[in-house]
Amino acid sequence: MRVTLFDYGAGNLHSLIKALATTPGADVRVQEDPLRALDTDVLVLPGVGAFGSAAARLAPGREAMRKALDAGLPCLGICLGMQLLFEESDEGAGQGLGYFPGRVTRLAARHVPQIGWNDVEEDRALKSARLSTVYYAHSFVCRAVESRDVVGWTTHEGDRFPASVRRGNVLGVQFHPEKSSHAGVRFVQAFLQEVAS
Repeated sequence: MRVTLFDYGAGNLHSLIKALATTPGADVRVQEDPLRALDTDVLVLPGVGAFGSAAARLAPGREAMRKALDAGLPCLGICLGMQLLFEESDEGAGQGLGYFPGRVTRLAARHVPQIGWNDVEEDRALKSARLSTVYYAHSFVCRAVESRDVVGWTTHEGDRFPASVRRGNVLGVQFHPEKSSHAGVRFVQAFLQEVAS
């Protein structure tokens, strides 16, 4: 199973690559070209960086990537990667993939960014790897238009927002599973195993 991380030049991907590579049969590679990144069995949008610069790197392959997701290409979007699955962001210019309708806005809280452990409420992302407490590091959150897309919630200082969204084989998580201890790594493994079967 080919697993490709689309690298928008955001920084250290080591912990995510390591988590993905623990899945039996996963051949993990990193690709900076959005079109070449689509030559894969599973696409991963990592979670480090800013929306504007990431959207600019995505732009040459945005339409092709959206078509691939619509056609069933499995995709895991983490933090910023989840935000790129939405339409636009207050964090920066450019367009996301628009796979999920909605906009990314600043977290409505006194303490921003939110960095640390927090709960996942009503976790329905994966049947085989339920999560309760995970690691977050973000200042912006996705405001989903369709509540049916939301498969997990979380709350920070009274602001309730999606912890995870899913439609078909496309899953976005606002938290960092690769930094969420053994349960987070199991979550990544379970997603890859589910979409590969």
